[in-house]
Amino acid sequence: MITKEALQFLNDLIANNNTEWMHANKKRYENYKKDYHHFIGSILTEMKQLDPFLEPLEIKNCTFRINRDIRFSKDKSPYKTNMGVWMSQDRNQKNAPGYYIHYEPGNCFIAGGVWCPEANELKKIRKEIEFFHDDLEEIVSNKNFKKEFGQLDRSENNVLKKAPKDFDVNHPAIEFLKFKSFTTTHKINESAFTEANFSKKIAGQLILLKPLNDFLRRGLESEE
Repeated sequence: MITKEALQFLNDLIANNNTEWMHANKKRYENYKKDYHHFIGSILTEMKQLDPFLEPLEIKNCTFRINRDIRFSKDKSPYKTNMGVWMSQDRNQKNAPGYYIHYEPGNCFIAGGVWCPEANELKKIRKEIEFFHDDLEEIVSNKNFKKEFGQLDRSENNVLKKAPKDFDVNHPAIEFLKFKSFTTTHKINESAFTEANFSKKIAGQLILLKPLNDFLRRGLESEE
């Protein structure tokens, strides 16, 4: 669970997103960061028991900086007002499959998979789907997966309108091959974050994504 004090800090930051307020509340931020790291540690403990690929991860591998990159953004607010936890199956690979937890008032969710892989990585995943699409079909049609996550995330920016280059337009898995990212998302209630058994409960939901992550990892590790 995350403390109510940590969540209150984020809520106050939403209304005071400036460096002057942050400097005046430095002690609160330090306490928030401790709570944030403890929160991650409790989730990692649960997840490592379920996914051996996460064993090398340390808390520092799963955190996000609170400072926003505002160089190319019209929004010049200096700080992030959400809390994220990213647990990657390979901390040394930029786009390794993983599990994500997101806290933001009115927009809390868990997710997993691979988001925006590089061109060569995307080709590897598509090759894996081309030859082993039955495996992916079985994963996403699993009743527990469907109950919690439904299907892979689909949007105009995430799916090609036509078959990707070098792939048969009549391939039985052409709809999967059109994806540019391979993620899935499940909305959760923000009140769940302060429940005492949050870490164990959320780990039980996230681990349903392990077969998807393992499939994507297999593709990324294959030879072209």
